[in-house]
Amino acid sequence: MTSTPVTLCFLLRDGATGSTEVLLGLKRTGFGTGKIVGIGGHVEVGESEAEAVCREVWEEAGVVVLEEDLANAGVVEFIFPARPEWNMYCRLFTTRRWEGEPAESQEIFPEWFDAASLPLHLMWADAEHWLPAALAGGTLDVVVVLNEDNETVASVKNLPQSM
Repeated sequence: MTSTPVTLCFLLRDGATGSTEVLLGLKRTGFGTGKIVGIGGHVEVGESEAEAVCREVWEEAGVVVLEEDLANAGVVEFIFPARPEWNMYCRLFTTRRWEGEPAESQEIFPEWFDAASLPLHLMWADAEHWLPAALAGGTLDVVVVLNEDNETVASVKNLPQSM
């Protein structure tokens, strides 16, 4: 079974204390309801990954991100052996430029968090294995395999970067 193409965009800003803050959101509907997640979603037919993530950020947080302001943070592939239809190939982006202020939507309640103290206990269990590196400017190529419970992590494989 193939993986569903999805995207995530992490808006980054300098916080009041000089630390980096990241925009995440409480998922209100659909896959991951009740968890703190990144802003993003499915790539629609005919869309590039960059087009998709810009559209998703607008739909979920009311913020305009331009493709040219996106930084590639790599890829995380999520494998759900017990639910292969959930498998996802996720392109990660970060940006420090956008227009507008994040606003609540039907899908997401956005909130700024200190990137050095992420709310990992409220997120998918895999986030601790890749999110800090992505926010620190890394370009990831990671495969996460979930356990039969579709929640806990069975394995994480960091793949060498392709040039």
